[in-house]
Amino acid sequence: MRSFGARLWDSLGQFGPLCVGIDPHASLLESWGLDATADGARRFGLRVVEACAGRVGVVKPQVAFFERYGSAGFAALEDILAAARSAGLIVIADAKRGDIGTTMDGYAAAWLEPGSPLEADAVTLSPYLGPDSLYATITTAIRREKGVFVLAATSNPEGLPVQTALTRDDSAPGDESVAARVAREIGSLNIGLPGALGSAGLVVGATVDRAAFGLRDVILAGTPILAPGFGAQGAQPADLTRLFGYVATNVVASESRSILAVGPDRLETRIEERAALYPRTSHD
Repeated sequence: MRSFGARLWDSLGQFGPLCVGIDPHASLLESWGLDATADGARRFGLRVVEACAGRVGVVKPQVAFFERYGSAGFAALEDILAAARSAGLIVIADAKRGDIGTTMDGYAAAWLEPGSPLEADAVTLSPYLGPDSLYATITTAIRREKGVFVLAATSNPEGLPVQTALTRDDSAPGDESVAARVAREIGSLNIGLPGALGSAGLVVGATVDRAAFGLRDVILAGTPILAPGFGAQGAQPADLTRLFGYVATNVVASESRSILAVGPDRLETRIEERAALYPRTSHD
């Protein structure tokens, strides 16, 4: 198997940046004619996987919408993860895990261990117990040819004061924001890895002002960027290059409600329509 970064780079070149979220909100389940149960979530997720295969390269199941149903929900998620990976899709488990020591080892084994029931290609992580707390998990992911996406700049207003707060680090000149420090430390783990794109990525909301977070292109170069916020949350496909500039080639643009709300019968058409709106960037 090749590295996560190499596989993601090829996927972006072949299919473009659109990533479809698998988010079985109760309201969506109802509009699809499904029960708000683990079985409904399973049927919803498998239908999304079926529609995505061959049309996009990446899907992102939101773990919380399965976890709410307990063990039955996790069993449904296991089926969806396996089906998506069998269909050749890159799967990002949106779990936002973050802890220290052996707890992080457990999360890594759950989401990134080959053969695990919850095996994904990448998982989202929270760095706010300190970026260093994620180091072992990220290096384990890289060794296993998996990936991670670490929260850097999120769109929720309450995150702004924390993520833009200034911090001083002797390894960096002057003050930098917390988000910029996270981005710099995570990006450094990609240095020396082969290929155009590393396997340690960042979450940067498409609706945030990158400049306010100190997330300059030079910090993000070579780093995969998972960008929620396209579609229903306000950012549009035509905005991709304006929002991300030089690093737009690295962006995985996540949409959920803007696609899922059309219902199961029009899903393939909607995915094709949305994918065609994104600018295609060179991945030579």
